[in-house]
Amino acid sequence: MGRGNLTDEQWATLEPLLPKGAKTWRPPVWSRRRLIDGIRFRIRTGVPWRGVPVEYGPWYRIYDLFRRWQRDGTWRRILTRLQSLADVKGSITWDLSVDSTVCRAHQHAAGARERGDL
Repeated sequence: MGRGNLTDEQWATLEPLLPKGAKTWRPPVWSRRRLIDGIRFRIRTGVPWRGVPVEYGPWYRIYDLFRRWQRDGTWRRILTRLQSLADVKGSITWDLSVDSTVCRAHQHAAGARERGDL
């Protein structure tokens, strides 16, 4: 198991939140846990999809799972569910922060005449 892979405890929390796959006659060659670890490796390191190590599965299978779940909103639903579980446990502190940064525009952007004072 790689350094950044999901622990058994994390997987036990995540697995019930995953969508149920279509019933097929063949068992999957690559487990969802491995593919998700491959997606996490790619996101964490920033390597191209083809640079994901083979131990996680074929890069095109990892990319396909990522894109399918991105398009159908699965990742958003998983994040929302994980946040709600963490909120119930009190693991999240919801703070509101207002930024008071001042951004000054250049004098030419402030409506000054183009040719100066004539």
